[in-house]
Amino acid sequence: MIYSLLKGLSISLLLVFSVGPLIFTVIKQSVNHGKAGGFSFVAGIWLSDFIWAILSNVFSSLVSELLNFKEQIGFLGSGLLIAMGAYYLFFKKVKINEEGLNISAGTHIRLFTSGFFINGLNPGLIVFWLTWATAFSTHTPFQRIIIFSTCLIINMAADVFKVTLADKLRTKLTLKNMSLINKISGLLLVGFGVALLIGTFYAVVKH
Repeated sequence: MIYSLLKGLSISLLLVFSVGPLIFTVIKQSVNHGKAGGFSFVAGIWLSDFIWAILSNVFSSLVSELLNFKEQIGFLGSGLLIAMGAYYLFFKKVKINEEGLNISAGTHIRLFTSGFFINGLNPGLIVFWLTWATAFSTHTPFQRIIIFSTCLIINMAADVFKVTLADKLRTKLTLKNMSLINKISGLLLVGFGVALLIGTFYAVVKH
């Protein structure tokens, strides 16, 4: 069991410290919408992680079949990232008020959905879960439950830390700083979206 916990810890660190659009978007959503909004966003991320972890372990052949549509998923994911990034860059208006601490049910749903799809439509994430599910396929079901549960729990704890820290910073930010965070986040989302789009086009051309 100790070895399973250590394996779960090791792969969780790959997720926690991977540099991608989500780490910046989690911070941005928490700054804009407070702790409650940040948790709605990461809850969507957690659900997509949980679904892909389960599918990769229980229905690995199905996930392998889905990877035949990796290019289509890549185009969808890149389009979503670019659209969200453009919105934050050019259209999102930043206000300093307490609304972020009392956001509507509709905003919670929107944040949850955006977190779910930004994470879930990432081809790299699908490959990540399938790769490790395949690597540990010779382990017993109990060992795999320990490994992947550990990975998911640690990743969730890291997200809780990000949301809590961003919420504390929120009270100290000026309108100018919050606007800058939105612009940087938007630019990064567009950048990652364009990189994913180029990578997807390259994969299509190779085929």
